[in-house]
Amino acid sequence: MKIIANFSRILVGLEFIFSGFVKVVDPYGTGLKLEEYFEVFAGDIPAMASFFEFFASHSLVLSLLFCALELILGVALVFSFRMKMTAWMVLGLMGFFTFLTFYSAYFNKVTDCGCFGDFLKFKPWHSFLKDVISMVFIMIIFLYRNKYKKSELGTPMVLISTILTFGIGIYGIRYLPLVDFLPYASGKSIPKQMEQPKIKPELSYVFLDKSTGKEIDSKEYLPDTIKYKYVSSEVLNESEIKPKITDYALADTAGNDFTQQSFEGNKLLITIKYTEGLEGIDFGKIKSLVNKVSKRKVEPMILHSLARQDIENIISKNNLNYGYYTCDEKVLKTMARNNPCIILLKNGTVVDKWSYNNLPDADKITELLNQK
Repeated sequence: MKIIANFSRILVGLEFIFSGFVKVVDPYGTGLKLEEYFEVFAGDIPAMASFFEFFASHSLVLSLLFCALELILGVALVFSFRMKMTAWMVLGLMGFFTFLTFYSAYFNKVTDCGCFGDFLKFKPWHSFLKDVISMVFIMIIFLYRNKYKKSELGTPMVLISTILTFGIGIYGIRYLPLVDFLPYASGKSIPKQMEQPKIKPELSYVFLDKSTGKEIDSKEYLPDTIKYKYVSSEVLNESEIKPKITDYALADTAGNDFTQQSFEGNKLLITIKYTEGLEGIDFGKIKSLVNKVSKRKVEPMILHSLARQDIENIISKNNLNYGYYTCDEKVLKTMARNNPCIILLKNGTVVDKWSYNNLPDADKITELLNQK
């Protein structure tokens, strides 16, 4: 039993560390997922709508706390830190996650639970199954919690992991994620990811055998309608046959498409997702940078998801005399987490991107373009 208990402790600890890390590097992304859950709960439980709406409005803070707690608990498990308390907390946290994944799967409300952030996508039922399996090992840890030996490394490792975890999370909120798992990460080509992969779909069919009344699975379509009745079909490799990027599109105020133009030459994209928080932004810094790089054959483009009046007010107030184009808000949130951000493109490939809080200088942009 001791071997099984220690194996369970290490296994779950490593799972929590990995899962917590891939989420805490991008608290904004996990916050969006939590916000989605709270909005679903608010709609499904009207009596508690205001309660869930309050949490939805604080989803970013909750995201940081949840992700940090998960990683820290993982470290606590690996180094046997206060196992009585840790076991209770791990059980409670995984119980909460299991409830969310079951709710997503059973009611088909949130199609991606976000268990491993944007690093790894699971279908709802797969996520629930993963959590159920984890709960088996966690129950072993819980039942054995009073018998684990205390480790001298427990306290310092938990302290160090707490400082590092919150540091990584706060950095991701103020600037950009240390590790970017999204399709618009540095080095990735947007137009190439919009192309249809040359992979054939793999289908799985379900037919009813009329003679036995039983359903059978088949990888081929059975044309014999006398013996078989078609029930359903499923694409097994759906994620592989779809382009990584399907919704990137730019348009001017007249509705003209400028998507392709954004892939031509050197572009400095200025993304503005919403007006909240822009009051304290000094667009003069961005304007100064744009004026310098424009002389070096880098064209600025403002990408926004605002109402026309709002974006025109911002442009007029800050004298941003550049082309501005509408883009889906979800796309902009995927491209860059902060607001505003700038993204440097070279022939459609993301060279680098920066938060408003750590803008580069013109020489840095020139250096990066010369390297690519």
